[in-house]
Amino acid sequence: MVKKIILLISIFLLFSITGCSKENVEEKIGIRGEIKKISLDDSGRISRILVEGKVEQDTQYDKASIRIKDNTKIYEKDAKKELEVNSLKEGAKVEVIFEGPVAESYPVQADAKTIIITEQVDPIKEKINAMTLDEKIGQMFIVGIDGYDLNDNSKSLIEKYKVGGFILFKDNIKNVNQLLSLINSLKVENSSNKIPLFLSVDEEGGKVTRMPDELKSLPTNKVIGKINDVDFSNKIGKTIAGEIKAFGFNMNFAPVLDINNNPKNPVIGSRSFGSNPDIVTKLGIETMKGIQSENVIPVVKHFPGHGDTSVDSHIGLPIVNNDLKRLEEFELIPFAKAIENEADAVMIAHILLPKVDEKNPSSMSKIIITDILRNSLKFNGVVITDDMTMGAITKNYNINDATIKSIKAGSDIVLICHGYDNEIGVINYVKNAILKGEITEERIDESVYRILKLKEKYDLKDEIIKSVDVEKINNDIKSLLYKYKVS
Repeated sequence: MVKKIILLISIFLLFSITGCSKENVEEKIGIRGEIKKISLDDSGRISRILVEGKVEQDTQYDKASIRIKDNTKIYEKDAKKELEVNSLKEGAKVEVIFEGPVAESYPVQADAKTIIITEQVDPIKEKINAMTLDEKIGQMFIVGIDGYDLNDNSKSLIEKYKVGGFILFKDNIKNVNQLLSLINSLKVENSSNKIPLFLSVDEEGGKVTRMPDELKSLPTNKVIGKINDVDFSNKIGKTIAGEIKAFGFNMNFAPVLDINNNPKNPVIGSRSFGSNPDIVTKLGIETMKGIQSENVIPVVKHFPGHGDTSVDSHIGLPIVNNDLKRLEEFELIPFAKAIENEADAVMIAHILLPKVDEKNPSSMSKIIITDILRNSLKFNGVVITDDMTMGAITKNYNINDATIKSIKAGSDIVLICHGYDNEIGVINYVKNAILKGEITEERIDESVYRILKLKEKYDLKDEIIKSVDVEKINNDIKSLLYKYKVS
C-alpha cells in the first residue's frame, strides 16, 4: 500500500514539474507594433527602439521604449537565422519579448530578449514618404518637347514640375549626334532630381520609326507576321531595343498587340502582326521578351484592342460595338497572354466601346482599366494612356477633365506629347484636384509605387552616353534581315 502511495505521489510531482516547465517555455509577447523611432549609442549602434501598437489578446502593452542589449536576439518571422541589429528599421513591424522587469511608465520601458521582424520596411514606400506632392504628381507624366535641343520649357518641366519622363518624335530627331546630345542634356538637367527619367520612343519598326536616317530600317510587323518565326520576332525585339538603348532610351511603346481584323482600319494595318490572334499573341510576346532582354521597358499596346476600328484616334474618337464576351474571345487574347508572360506596362487606347462602357473611352474607363485589366486579367504593372493631345480626346473632351477621369479610372502615367501649355496646365489641374480632395494622395501613391518599382526593376540611371556605334547597329540589322531573307 505504501508503495502505491509513493508511486502516485511521484506521478503527481512529475506532472506538476512538466506543467511548470511548459508554462515557463511559453513566453508572452510584450508588444506587437511598428518601430516609430530608433536611437543610437555613442558608437552609432542601435541601442533603443520605440514601438507603438495596440494591446491584443496575446500582448501586454501598446507603446514601449525598448533597450537593445548585446544578447538580444533578432529574427525575421519564420526564419531561424539570427539578424544583425542594423536590420531594425523605422516603419518595420515587430513582436518583442521582454526580459526582466518592466518600468511601468508611459511608454513602458523594458529590455528586449527577442525581437521578431514580422514585416520589413518597403524601401519604395520609404522613398514615396520622403517625396513632395509635386514630385509624386510629376512621376505620373511623360511629356513631349519642341525642337531638337533642350530649351527653357523642357528645363521647367524637369526642374519645377519634376516630370517622370519624356517621349521623342521624328520632329525632335535630326541626326545621330543631335539625338544623342538631346537625350544626354535631358539626363544632365535631371541630375538634381532623385528619380531617373523614363526616356521613351515609339519604335515599332516599319513605318513607325523615329530613329535618325543614318540607321537602317526594320520590317513592318505585317512582314514579320508572314514569316511567323518566334526566333525572328525575339531577335527583332532585341535589335530594336539595342538600337534605341544605344542612344539612352529606356522605354519603347511597342510591340503592337492589336489584331488587324478590319480592312478599313486606317491606323493599325501593317503595324499589326496580322489578323490571326494566335500569331499576334505568339510573335508579340516574343518581341516583348526581346525588348526586355536588352533592359528596355516594352509597353504593349493598344488595350483593349485597336484592330477593329475604322477611325484613326489621332484624328477622332473610334467607336467599336463589340461586347465584353467578344473582347475576351478575340481582342484581349494577346494582352492576357502578355500579362501572363510578365508584361511591364500597358498602353490604353482612346476608343469607345458602348457595350462595355457607354460613357467613357477606354483611357477614361474604370470598367476597362480597373475591372477588366487589373481585376480580371490580374495586371499589376504600369498603365499608361495614349497621348491625351490626340483628336479622340481634344475634339470630344476637356483635356484637364479627361486626365482626372483617367487617373480615377486607374491610369498610372498620363502621356501628353504636344504643347507645353497643355503639359503644365494638366499637371497644375491634377495638383488642384488633389488639394481639393477630388483625388486622394493615397490614390497618387498607388501609381507612384508602381512607377518607382518599374524604374528600380530596370535599374534606370541618368548616365551619359559618349558615342553611338552606327556601323555596328546597321551591321546587326543587316545580318538579322539576311538570315531571315528579308529585303
